[in-house]
Amino acid sequence: MQIGAVLRRAADALRAAGVESPALEARLLLAHALDVPQTALLDRAAEIDPNRFDALLARRLAREPMALILGHQGFWTLDLEVSPATLIPRPDSETLIEAALEAFPDRTAVRRVLDLGTGTGCLLLAALSEFPAAWGVGIDRAPAAAALAARNARRNGLASRAAVVCADWASPIRGRFDLILSNPPYIASQEIGALMPEVAVHEPASALDGGLDGLDAYRTLIPALPGLLNEAGTAVLELGQGQAESARNLARQAGFAAPALRRDLAGIARALVLHRAVP
Repeated sequence: MQIGAVLRRAADALRAAGVESPALEARLLLAHALDVPQTALLDRAAEIDPNRFDALLARRLAREPMALILGHQGFWTLDLEVSPATLIPRPDSETLIEAALEAFPDRTAVRRVLDLGTGTGCLLLAALSEFPAAWGVGIDRAPAAAALAARNARRNGLASRAAVVCADWASPIRGRFDLILSNPPYIASQEIGALMPEVAVHEPASALDGGLDGLDAYRTLIPALPGLLNEAGTAVLELGQGQAESARNLARQAGFAAPALRRDLAGIARALVLHRAVP
């Protein structure tokens, strides 16, 4: 079949399946199937064998996330391997890196970084890429996620500055850190089934399920932060929509006098920013 015909057929099928950018996704899938750059698809009259492409298209029509089909996802300045063991990195989470950079205008001031629930390692590795004097630890209780984060550290040339541990939150940690990052599970249990199928069906429930009100992880994490932060340390936690005030109240109860928020590009309060008070 000709490239043009294959792309039109695929875009029509993706549109009917409810995919938001069907033409773009058709091009991405076909370029991946043929192992060529998208510019190679400009010759719409070129003949190709669509068999491998059809198998990939069937996966996307079943609403498997594009990132899982392609095997990687961009985040900040990084290219990260992804797998069903972790959440796929999202642009919203880059808000946490922006907040960290605002908190530490002197990039050399951050020496120790902790990422709780590291998943792909996206937050830890993005932070290390921006703070050149820093060394960091990523923790995830899922062995497959911890292994993936370690591979991503190697993939992005940061393995010498990153350690990945399989554990439950900060249970093995005894030291203190300048910067703590976390994107914990924050979806209320009863809401997971109503999420788009790319998330509800294909991403791990353990990384989504925040309990009855979505705040279980914050109740564990926030009280532990004062004992994990250096005197001038900062913690940045990702929030779900509508959780800002509840999370700020938990922070105040833990002794953070002025919990701040940073909004994402959609105007949603996406990051809770906590500065440890100096005694």
